Amino acid sequence: MNLATPVKEIPRVGTNYAKRLAKLEIKTVYDLIFHFPHRYEDFSKITPISRLKLNETSCIKGKILEIKTTRTWKRRIYLTEALVEDATAAIKVVWFNQPYLTKTLKKGEEVYLVGKVMIGKGGAFLSNPSYEKTDKKDLVHTARLVPIYPETAGLSSRWLRYILRPLLEKFENKIPEILPQELIKQQGLLPINEAVWQVHFPDSIKIAKEAQKRFAFQELFLIELFVLREKLRMAKEKAVPIPFNLELIQRFTKSLPFKLTDAQKKAAWRILKNLERPYPMNRLLQGDVGSGKTVVAVMAALNTIRAGWQVTFMAPTEILANQHFQSVARLLRGFRIDVGLLTGKSDRWISKKLNDPIEISRQKLLQRTKEGKIDILIGTHALIQDKVKFKKLGLVVLDEQHRFGVKQRAKLLSKTNNTTKKEIPHLLSMTATPIPRTLALTIYGDLDLSLIDELPRGRKQVVTKIVRPEEREATYEFIRQEIKKGRQAFIICPRIEDSGAQDLNLIAAFQGNSNRTRALTAWQGVKTVKEEYERLSQKVFPELKVVMLHGKMPGKEKERVMNNFKNKKIDILVSTSVVEVGVDIPNATIMMIEGAERFGLAQLHQFRGRVGRATYQSYCFLLTTQPYQKSSRRLRALIKTTNGFKLAEDDLKIRGPGDFSGVRQWGIPDLAMASLANLSFVETTRNAALELLHQDLKLKNYPYLKAAIKRFGKKVHLE
Repeated sequence: MNLATPVKEIPRVGTNYAKRLAKLEIKTVYDLIFHFPHRYEDFSKITPISRLKLNETSCIKGKILEIKTTRTWKRRIYLTEALVEDATAAIKVVWFNQPYLTKTLKKGEEVYLVGKVMIGKGGAFLSNPSYEKTDKKDLVHTARLVPIYPETAGLSSRWLRYILRPLLEKFENKIPEILPQELIKQQGLLPINEAVWQVHFPDSIKIAKEAQKRFAFQELFLIELFVLREKLRMAKEKAVPIPFNLELIQRFTKSLPFKLTDAQKKAAWRILKNLERPYPMNRLLQGDVGSGKTVVAVMAALNTIRAGWQVTFMAPTEILANQHFQSVARLLRGFRIDVGLLTGKSDRWISKKLNDPIEISRQKLLQRTKEGKIDILIGTHALIQDKVKFKKLGLVVLDEQHRFGVKQRAKLLSKTNNTTKKEIPHLLSMTATPIPRTLALTIYGDLDLSLIDELPRGRKQVVTKIVRPEEREATYEFIRQEIKKGRQAFIICPRIEDSGAQDLNLIAAFQGNSNRTRALTAWQGVKTVKEEYERLSQKVFPELKVVMLHGKMPGKEKERVMNNFKNKKIDILVSTSVVEVGVDIPNATIMMIEGAERFGLAQLHQFRGRVGRATYQSYCFLLTTQPYQKSSRRLRALIKTTNGFKLAEDDLKIRGPGDFSGVRQWGIPDLAMASLANLSFVETTRNAALELLHQDLKLKNYPYLKAAIKRFGKKVHLE
């Protein structure tokens, strides 16, 4: 047996348990050894039986006075009952459906028991406790710090401890060290074999924390190496240098109906200078909602087109792709640019000779793109389909898809006919989700960051308020008065329709009825788009034009609704989070969010950013199913500040990195995830990774570390 051995070959595992382990992505001995506890329960303190408390889990030490197994007639289950005594008192102990215990535990033997004290017909008893005999050399489940692991159905922490203890003994001092010795010494880290043992079966809380620190450092170090190697590798790739056409850019800025902010000018300057280099730009443009990122991206696109290259602009939704199509065409009017729109449903084209969109067949649009006659092709993920080809692709602009990475870029490269020099297109990503510094240094460490931290002149701060249930009717009246002034409103609901019973039955099947009850309680009172649309249009605002929008509607229908809303043919839009990103309706001044506690801070801030985009005073109303006094820290943080970057840091503190910006979906290990909230720790790890790469970029002197990065890269999918 070695670290690559499949888990089914481990003694007492077999095929059935291997299938359960696979649900936790544990397939080899290595995976199992590195499946760490997420917490510990301290049963090192022995509680005298006389001091046991109801509903508390405790550890006792006592002698078995009697033990027997009976079978109940009604429920047809086995009951094993024992009487256990210490120097202070005796207590009844009950196990369910474990009749073999009468052969394992004998009268007169001394045992440790860990369980919860319950009350029954015959008085207090210890329910279904873990047990170990006191003469056992190495305790695993009782009278010590006991590890609690991430579990799945049919796979308990007790079973994992039972398998892991002998496995760790077998591999004691046989796990190769992957970190350089000088780094271990410099950072004061435990060696890998000691850390592995102590993270699973620690001698104390203090050493458990040291072991966790070792692996948190290791996991972050692997992420940093993974990301920074990619950055250094990209610097060696070739891209076409695109000269900065200062006269063109000055003409463009003069054509705008507004003045650029200083932050926009700085970001644009940095991007345009970046494009002049002979290696690919790989930049993330971060800007708060409504800060004007699109204008900066259009400047880079125009500069690229005038140098003889094509640009592609990718958005996450059809609504946003349509909006970019309209705004890009509007901004470039007068510059004789051909703009195409390619989505999953409808294709259009604005010719440099005409200002209005022309419906065009997909075949013709793809042919024009291939011939280089489309300067900018805007779309959704339809852009990376095999049929899409460019003649000379120079710049890729991504909106809210900043982890679009090497594989996708390689796919875009394969779409260009200009493959003789193997130039990689420049990449500009944009996001209105402010990224905390720790995440920027790790997950996005391969991207150069540009920041727009200034809103356009004349914008008023959006008034944000938590609305109590008794204030709902007054809020509706306020909305009615705003609409009378000619304004419009968004009303956001967390769900499309009430599929509650079906969802809750699914929860019950997988997680048990107690979770079903909790889920039912949590969803009580939460509004759905379809219910709310019917109620608002028929009962609350019958005199107003109320329309519904959600992600399951056909693309043409969504586009029609958004165009009608933009053209002021709709007073109130009842929607799901489909309008979260990038939707620009300057006339809308009300954002009302139902079930606001269901959304993260960054998402709530994005919703708020859909209003206040003109000179009108705008409002964001947060409605919650919780009592006012219990309104979450998230909602109160949103009221206190309008600064997205400050809110991002708050979100990280309140919810943790795992729930921020989809980080958990990337498969990052829990210890690394927890460390992402610690800036100094992240900076230390990053500096150590940079130092090592400058000494040995290909890690020739560190084969185990190189192998670990490769293994890590397969599990973590940052793209």
